[in-house]
Amino acid sequence: MINLDVILALLAGGCAAGFLAGLFGVGGGTIIVPIVLWVLHLQYGGEHPYAQHLAIGSSFAVMLFTTLSSIYAQHKKRSIDWPTVGKMSPGMIGGVFIGAASAKFIPTYGLQIFFIVFITLIALRTLMNSKAVPSRRLPGFAGLSSVGVIFGTASSWVGVGGGSLSVPFLMYCNMPSHRAIGTSSGLAWPVAVAGTIGYLAAGRQISNLPEGSLGFIYLPAVLVLSMATMLFAPLGVKLAHKLSADKLKKTFGVLLLLIALRMLWKL
Repeated sequence: MINLDVILALLAGGCAAGFLAGLFGVGGGTIIVPIVLWVLHLQYGGEHPYAQHLAIGSSFAVMLFTTLSSIYAQHKKRSIDWPTVGKMSPGMIGGVFIGAASAKFIPTYGLQIFFIVFITLIALRTLMNSKAVPSRRLPGFAGLSSVGVIFGTASSWVGVGGGSLSVPFLMYCNMPSHRAIGTSSGLAWPVAVAGTIGYLAAGRQISNLPEGSLGFIYLPAVLVLSMATMLFAPLGVKLAHKLSADKLKKTFGVLLLLIALRMLWKL
């Protein structure tokens, strides 16, 4: 069982993940994945062969609750572009299932390397401050669906809700920053549902998983993290609407870089 010190650490991490999920329109996976890896390391005194898979699956399960809280808060502020959510969601869901089905064939070390590279590239892209082309607009249904498949697959391999990809993409297509973040929150929930189902199914036939696991989902960590993230996601949404778009982008980029550097150091 998880001891009290670990529960307190999970609560603190969950509060941070929930707050950041609301602030940046992400699922919180960039925080949750390293936290679950740390818990598994403490519990088993070393690297479990499916540690990364468990961390990613658990991250999706936590996002089921976190994103619902964010969506409610963003919807009240009318910051979600629901037509865009409807066009991108089918592709993202399909991509998540593709990623979940293939993830069990990728070694933990390979997934960790992909996670670090993925987060670093998104961070650098966010911090570049490139000027938008005024005529640039969102593509049609086919284009958004295709982009959704790519984003969903990548999200499934790293255990994020897709916000770290969809927010920069929507901004690139000249959607206002606060609306891009709100729309990303709307996209994160179907991704979380698909990711949870995919990783639960992918891990059902795997033996020697930690006690308390359901497929590639580590339930003790999910329970504690979910409670904390749901409480703090609305606070992040509230702060996001008080900050300028430029400050939001820069803070988001710096956060991603710090996470990538920490995981690289541990690796």
